[in-house]
Amino acid sequence: MSERDVTICEVGPRDGLQNARGRMTTADKIRWIAALAEAGLPEIEVGSFVRPDLVPAMADTAEVVAAAKRIEGVSIVVLVPNRKGAERALAAGARKLTVPVSASRAHSRANIRMEPEQAVAQVAEILALARDADPPAEVAVGISTAFGCTLQGTVPEGDVVRLAEALAEAGVEEIGLADTVGHANPAQVKRLVRAVRAGVGERLVGLHLHDTRGRGLANAVAGLEEGIRAFDSSLAGLGGCPFAPGASGNVATEDLVWMFEDMGLRTGVDLDRLLAARAILAEALPGEPLHGHLARVRCAA
Repeated sequence: MSERDVTICEVGPRDGLQNARGRMTTADKIRWIAALAEAGLPEIEVGSFVRPDLVPAMADTAEVVAAAKRIEGVSIVVLVPNRKGAERALAAGARKLTVPVSASRAHSRANIRMEPEQAVAQVAEILALARDADPPAEVAVGISTAFGCTLQGTVPEGDVVRLAEALAEAGVEEIGLADTVGHANPAQVKRLVRAVRAGVGERLVGLHLHDTRGRGLANAVAGLEEGIRAFDSSLAGLGGCPFAPGASGNVATEDLVWMFEDMGLRTGVDLDRLLAARAILAEALPGEPLHGHLARVRCAA
């Protein structure tokens, strides 16, 4: 039997910090990432290679990658929005890249200044760069705004399926669906997972869920029931896209782990150590609102 029944990728150091009110120092980021790894998280998205004038919190990602690569037993992931970001990431030594491709045209234009078709073509270029790297790097794609968009409104499910199929044709082996603005409901999650899997098969591997409307955990269970076994989450429920109005709050990692473990599913994550990592976050970002049910229950006990 495998050690984990579900795999959780911690995206707090990227998604959680990119929209935070305060700025975490590089030293605190590295200390926090080390604590997250110590808690047993198998994957950590440590930052993004984006324009620092647009997302100042990610200006030190190359330094963070250099330090995080020395941590044993954890896969280090970075987000890259385009070919230039991928080149910077590979030069910094990153060996797993996540590329966001939006199903919403309005969000795609706001986020990466491209139409979705242009983004797919650029993904093909990034795949080639990653294959030619020494050693080669992995590339995953997250389909942003797959469940709805505050800029565009409804995102037709057929658009999401066609985009996933185009990415698979471009050679992408790992595709995730992202509820960027927290619009999804459990019935929609089930329906879209089935539809995309019918188009791309087992290339659909994960969900990136936000808890903006309080449905994140329910949506995770819906994905689980449809066979999804990889989930993104952010410690203390931090997160949000600066280019998608209303995109607040990822699913809290500690709540997701707590729920899965209570359901009898092995995550490989130690909750006490995870809450210790939360304490580092609170210390490094004083005044930043922290969310999550487990921390409140533990404090009241």
